[in-house]
Amino acid sequence: MKYREEADSLGKVRVPEDAYYGPQTRRAVENFPISGLKLPDVFIHTLALIKKHAASVNQTLGLIPAEKTGAIIQACHEVMDAKFKNDFPVDVFQTGSGTSTNMNMNEVIAARANEILTKKKSTKFPVHPNDHVNCCQSSNDIIPSAIHISAVTLIHRKLIPALENIFRELESKAKEFENIHKIGRTHLQDAVIMTLGNEFSGYARQTRLALDRLEPVQKRLCILALGGTAVGTGLNAHRDFAKNVISHIADETGLPFVESSNHFESQGACDAAVETSGILKTIAISLSKIANDIRWLASGPRCGLGEINLPSLQPGSSIMPGKINPVICESMIQVCAQVIGNDAAISTGGMGSYFELNTMLPLIAYNLIQSIELLSSAADVLAKKCISGITANIDRCQSNIQNSLAIVTNLVPHIGYDRAAEIAKKAFAQGKTIETVALEEKILPEQELKTILFKDLFQK
Repeated sequence: MKYREEADSLGKVRVPEDAYYGPQTRRAVENFPISGLKLPDVFIHTLALIKKHAASVNQTLGLIPAEKTGAIIQACHEVMDAKFKNDFPVDVFQTGSGTSTNMNMNEVIAARANEILTKKKSTKFPVHPNDHVNCCQSSNDIIPSAIHISAVTLIHRKLIPALENIFRELESKAKEFENIHKIGRTHLQDAVIMTLGNEFSGYARQTRLALDRLEPVQKRLCILALGGTAVGTGLNAHRDFAKNVISHIADETGLPFVESSNHFESQGACDAAVETSGILKTIAISLSKIANDIRWLASGPRCGLGEINLPSLQPGSSIMPGKINPVICESMIQVCAQVIGNDAAISTGGMGSYFELNTMLPLIAYNLIQSIELLSSAADVLAKKCISGITANIDRCQSNIQNSLAIVTNLVPHIGYDRAAEIAKKAFAQGKTIETVALEEKILPEQELKTILFKDLFQK
């Protein structure tokens, strides 16, 4: 590999000749060979979005010449179009403020802007990464702002539509199955009669509540730290900079971003990100319960519960011919486990707020964005490839009711708890149904007994 020599305040650094980044990025690459994990594309896109509008506003405020501004904006658009993906090599596990990533962005934009202006790749002249690209900014307000913008954009554009898809599919199944009776289960044991529609209505309600939980936290994510610079005082930033940049970002994204009313809170803590992660964890737990129930209800096909049928998507075994597994449910459950784990990291990251800065910002950014993207994709797949194709096994549902000991509960108002318990015990011991034992003991006339036990379930 060929190198060029660059310099920063600490001295000279060898940088790959073809790289658009400069010395500070190269130092970060050398200092943090930790995981190979990089901040997500959406975060890099968002960071470039902020830089674009910052340049535009700085020109309006008379802080950057028009010629330099035009080149910076063009470079930002190219970054947003993912033309320099290989030029953002900094590891997630870096300086806790995300300064290395912010400077990585500043250097790439400056180098490309200079190439546009002079036909030569230079990271400092005539466009300077700090003096021009980073004008009126600090990593300490830029990175928290990028976290919020990335998160709320993904929630709005991906997660909410995915959850709405699941809600519609589950609500549709609840109506489709509203007259299909089955045995309920508590403690994994047979319970009383319900409908398959009742069961799916519960799942639909969980997803509706998931959507409801996301609504208020979006408002808090739309509060941006931009303008606070180093510690929240706004040092070296024009007083009109933040509100104008944020207004432009709101116009481009269509989301109601506003400047923080207290920059010391916005930069000294990451409470909105932690709150969002807690909601994502709750949604993950809901979706895990739904996916687990669905795969149990479909277990079998002959030796399990078998009350519903799932779409057959792929062979399930390398050794057992004809085996089909609930693969979409299993994928969803694994995603939920990852999101729950991410929440632990984000919660710990939130505890990394000391005085005027949180020093686990890259960790929070990576895990929060991953959680939103994973839930969005997995939920969309669950809705389209699993729930939409579920059918009811009516015969199995009816057979389970007839064989269940729990239907003896229907007799309690007529013969008392103790007598009903004796019948259930005898039916279990003798391998008979509740109906058979009750008829043998002539506790009620046959037709009345059938009506009480089954509530005319099979006449619909």
